[in-house]
Amino acid sequence: MRETMIEIDNVTKTYRLGTIGGGTLKGDIQSFWARVRHKDDPNLRIGEKAYKKNEKFTALDGVSFDVKKGETIGLIGRNGAGKSTLLKLLSRVTAPTAGEIRIKGKISSMLEVGTGFHPELTGRENVYLNGAILGMSRKEVDERIEDIIEFSECRQFIDTPVKRYSSGMFVKLAFSVAAHLNSDIMLMDEVLAVGDMAFQKKCIEKMVSVARDEGKTIIYVSHNMQTIRQLCSRCIVLDKGKVVFNGEVEDAINVYLKNDEITAKIFNDFTDCHKYDFLTDKVIMDSLEVLDKETCHFKDDEKIRFKLKFHANEDVPKLSFRMMVHNNDQMITATSVCYNFMSCKKGESYERVFEMDVSTLSNGLYKVIPVLFELDELGKVVDADGVYPGLLFEYEHTTPILWRTKLYGDTVLPDMICEE
Repeated sequence: MRETMIEIDNVTKTYRLGTIGGGTLKGDIQSFWARVRHKDDPNLRIGEKAYKKNEKFTALDGVSFDVKKGETIGLIGRNGAGKSTLLKLLSRVTAPTAGEIRIKGKISSMLEVGTGFHPELTGRENVYLNGAILGMSRKEVDERIEDIIEFSECRQFIDTPVKRYSSGMFVKLAFSVAAHLNSDIMLMDEVLAVGDMAFQKKCIEKMVSVARDEGKTIIYVSHNMQTIRQLCSRCIVLDKGKVVFNGEVEDAINVYLKNDEITAKIFNDFTDCHKYDFLTDKVIMDSLEVLDKETCHFKDDEKIRFKLKFHANEDVPKLSFRMMVHNNDQMITATSVCYNFMSCKKGESYERVFEMDVSTLSNGLYKVIPVLFELDELGKVVDADGVYPGLLFEYEHTTPILWRTKLYGDTVLPDMICEE
């Protein structure tokens, strides 16, 4: 039986909401006296909420699991699920409110890119600084520094202050330090999301190697399900501070995606939904209805016909429409566009039928973001309204196919057809 490196036993972490104190004794007395008289706090901005002393937020709620030596554990969950908080507790950046964490061995953490790097020091000096922070002697760093420099691909700039590094060079050196120093446990929070594709591939291969050959234990947080699949041997899903799944990677990914799923519906009402960001609201989508189908399951060469209803808040002389297709890993796979299909008048409501050919997609479940937009005088895209996700559908090829692209963003969909 493998040795247990990390034991997390019923760990809870709570934070007090709002600021603690008014910054000055005078401000604290003013705030206290206003509360006694049930008046507005004079030290708060208009519309700002005054939190009471007993108002708290529970970031982690009774989390328990063990990690064995040599395991590569993936931590996944929505934003605010408690993933980064858990890594901070393991790194001893902060302490748990309740529960106990038992760790055996040295920990190397990358909670943020280049944590512990000093901008005025050179790359070489920062390697020694990070080694000292991790409790390593100068001799131990000397033994590994050539491997660190070689892996980072920054040899030409290693004696240059890191404040002059590009963001790519910075993360390469930071990751190389964390991967090569003598630690038993590595904690990584989205660190493979930066750098070029070749370096990301090299990082994943290095992580697999240190886990398999050197017996290092890795806990990795990411929203990229592909790297989770490539790197992790087990996966834990967090939701609202609780562990909702602990087991096989594919099963964990399905649980995570199901928590964020919409129901596949023929009729999709956009009245109360999550809107796309940075919108002008000149035109607002009301609903999207799939036509000629009883379910959102499409086979072989079936095309998706749907009716879009919308209304105009302003005049739009040339309105365009696009559908951005995301796969089950929430990565954009393809886009279909219909340019300048009509003009809109302020205060009018409209409905149009579109046809989208998705036959070049691979088998799978897809989410679609419908977006109404216009092009300005310089040809720049200006989004008027968008919904995420606006449609969920499944596509299946029942006949054998010799080739089907699976690269994200590499699938080309024909332009949509707008039926008058």
